[in-house]
Amino acid sequence: MIETKVMEQPVDSVNSDEPISEVDLQSIKKRSVGGALSYFIRTIFLNGIGVVSAIILGFAFSPEDFGLYGLVMQFIGILIFFSDIGLAAALVQKQQEPTETDYATVFTVQQLLSWLIVLICVVLMFLGMRSEWLLQQLPPKLHFLLQWLVGFNSKLGSTGYWIMLTLALSFPLAALKTIPSIKLERKLDFSKLVIPQIVEQVSFYGLLIYLALHGYGAISYAYAIIFRSILGVITMYYIAPWMIRLSLSKDSLQSLLKFGVKFQLNDALARIKDQLFFTALGIYLPLNQFGYIQWAKSWSLYPYNLTVQNVMAITFPTFARLQHNKEYLRKAIEKSIFFISLLIFPILVGMSVFIVPLIQVVPGYAKWYPAVFSLVFFLLDIAWSAIGTPLINALSAVGKINITLKIMTLRTILTWVLTPLAMYLWGFNGVAIATFVINITSLIPIWYIRKFAAVDVWGMTWGQLLASLVMAGVGIAGIEYWGKSWVFLLSGIVLCAVVYGVLILLFYRKRLFSEIRNLVSK
Repeated sequence: MIETKVMEQPVDSVNSDEPISEVDLQSIKKRSVGGALSYFIRTIFLNGIGVVSAIILGFAFSPEDFGLYGLVMQFIGILIFFSDIGLAAALVQKQQEPTETDYATVFTVQQLLSWLIVLICVVLMFLGMRSEWLLQQLPPKLHFLLQWLVGFNSKLGSTGYWIMLTLALSFPLAALKTIPSIKLERKLDFSKLVIPQIVEQVSFYGLLIYLALHGYGAISYAYAIIFRSILGVITMYYIAPWMIRLSLSKDSLQSLLKFGVKFQLNDALARIKDQLFFTALGIYLPLNQFGYIQWAKSWSLYPYNLTVQNVMAITFPTFARLQHNKEYLRKAIEKSIFFISLLIFPILVGMSVFIVPLIQVVPGYAKWYPAVFSLVFFLLDIAWSAIGTPLINALSAVGKINITLKIMTLRTILTWVLTPLAMYLWGFNGVAIATFVINITSLIPIWYIRKFAAVDVWGMTWGQLLASLVMAGVGIAGIEYWGKSWVFLLSGIVLCAVVYGVLILLFYRKRLFSEIRNLVSK
């Protein structure tokens, strides 16, 4: 009978000034664990599709194709900042249930901002295609104002502009999904939330691979992007219908922006650090070198998306619900770090060790040898993020957004200072080296988080780290054999996985089974 009442009463109806009851905590736990399992299963499936697609596209596309798409994506990533201003995160973080006016206001603002992005991209396309003519109209002293646009235009060409336009049009379509997604997040109903993501991923890669194999080249991205966006909206409204309403409530905006602006400032710094900087790199570097960086960065993100990104999507609303129960919050943070590191450390080590043997075994992949060094350092960088990102996520979820702003400011400054120096010393590989060094700052949140939740990070990760190092030693010892054939390669992977599994059971046998029993218990 108690369980029925819990399901009838939304978790987010809890008053923000009072501790959460044991019944509500059990409900949060049940929904979070169910969501984690749904997300994990979904991610294994989608990352499987992503890996297979990346291998196929590695055959079909050249480094220049990857570079072109990467350059457009970095530029669009800058514009993403203007599509939200933190309102969606504010709705998720809000303790009281948002009103329909809150939802309608956020929807209206996001639609306006999304169509503004479309307008910006259309204007940029026009100016870019007319950049040479514009240079002729300006006095020579003012040519520097358009030199970046000329460089941008020379890299993109008509294909790049069409990709940019379809990505821009995906913003208003994505904004249509915002409110249904927020409602599902607040209910911690992640099992439904993953369905549109599956549809989008399958449709995107399915059409992209088909067109790429039929010789369409980089323009394949444009068709796949718009196809994915339309199907995603249809699927979301099928599983979580919401009656579209337009409203601009001053009170709602003021209330949500108190959290949203700070959250979005943090996002702005992240985009200055990443998208803006990488856009500048794409304009500065030859397209094939930027393609190597894009290829390496894309591959390094698969383990991150499999573990960290999934857990963050679930833990942000969960941590927000637990922010007034420090002991439960501590346990939730520790569990997230424990299971993230348990999964991601061996994946990162395995990819670092076996990438060269994989290229040796797969015909036609020799063209990616120049990107191997960058891939390894991007993978090592992910190891820092695997620990620091969940902690930053926790700080944001409990309203400590000022702390995350300071950390992001430091990392942004370091990116713009150290990366050019590293590129001067090591060429395009310097980008990955600098990223690895800078992301050591991901460990700074450990000090802040302990001020209000005594999280034992080392206790949650030492075994995974040691087991991964031993696994790396085994893999490196046999590296001259793994590249001889698929049989040797798969044998090496299985051997390293067994070594890691045995050591984890040796270190964590009791804790691991206890954690699993605790997670699945009601």
